[in-house]
Amino acid sequence: MKYPKLRELKEAIKALIKGPYTSRFPFEPHEPPERFRGAPKFYEKDCTGCTACANVCPPGAITFEDKIDHGKSVRIFTLRYDICIYCGQCQANCLTEKGIMLSREFDLATTGKRTDLIETVEKELVVCEDCNHIVGPKDQILWVARKLGPLAFSNTTMMLFYLQHNALVRVESSSKKKDNSPDRSDRLRILCPRCRREVVIKS
Repeated sequence: MKYPKLRELKEAIKALIKGPYTSRFPFEPHEPPERFRGAPKFYEKDCTGCTACANVCPPGAITFEDKIDHGKSVRIFTLRYDICIYCGQCQANCLTEKGIMLSREFDLATTGKRTDLIETVEKELVVCEDCNHIVGPKDQILWVARKLGPLAFSNTTMMLFYLQHNALVRVESSSKKKDNSPDRSDRLRILCPRCRREVVIKS
């Protein structure tokens, strides 16, 4: 017959005095440690809509779709908790480092539909004034402009949008010319790279 080791006896006595090491979850709430990797959460105020999180998500739990309908342009992000593996790649590659972060929430089990485990976030898009092609998310352009400071004024589209957003310039509705030929005034419009290149060359 083998006798228990002193270490095992020590642990048994500690368990008798202090009680079980495990928590009483789900009967009592469990508080995970500080660096616990739980469910990711979007923080709309800090999210710029850059799609970095969607591009690096291994299981494809984060997807996005651009919708332009009746003058409203939005980018819709969909986060599916039912297939998320909580790897933290979205947080590690976030542009602002605060747009999406892992929380300490882990109890996501549900007896309802899988749609209950879906979170969506909408970000407004800026479109080209000439061809309606997407230039970028509004929050991303503003974030880059603030990051660059005075250097943002070297990019006409970024400069115009930043000034318009801060009500520093008057926005006028530009009417399309009959001959559709670009001139120098077209350079001072919010344009996509293709249209701006065309305007610069032809004007």
